[in-house]
Amino acid sequence: MKIGRFLLGFFLLIVLLIIFGDRGLMDYHILKGKLISLEEFNKGMVSENRLLEKEILLLRGDLQYIEMMARKELGMVKKGDIVYRFTD
Repeated sequence: MKIGRFLLGFFLLIVLLIIFGDRGLMDYHILKGKLISLEEFNKGMVSENRLLEKEILLLRGDLQYIEMMARKELGMVKKGDIVYRFTD
């Protein structure tokens, strides 16, 4: 009887350590969730990097794209363009 109770107690202790202990199942599930979120973040960063690489290539070699960006981002105009200014 004493050996049976001891083994049962030992078994329960081991199960509790496996579930709730350091590096146990609870930590595994938490880390798995963090891994999934980091993988999704990485996918987003990879797609953003691809878009930026395309933009870099366009800025290095496509004069029409450079002109469009200069007009859009910097408000530049070409000689002969008519500029309208509206005031409130």
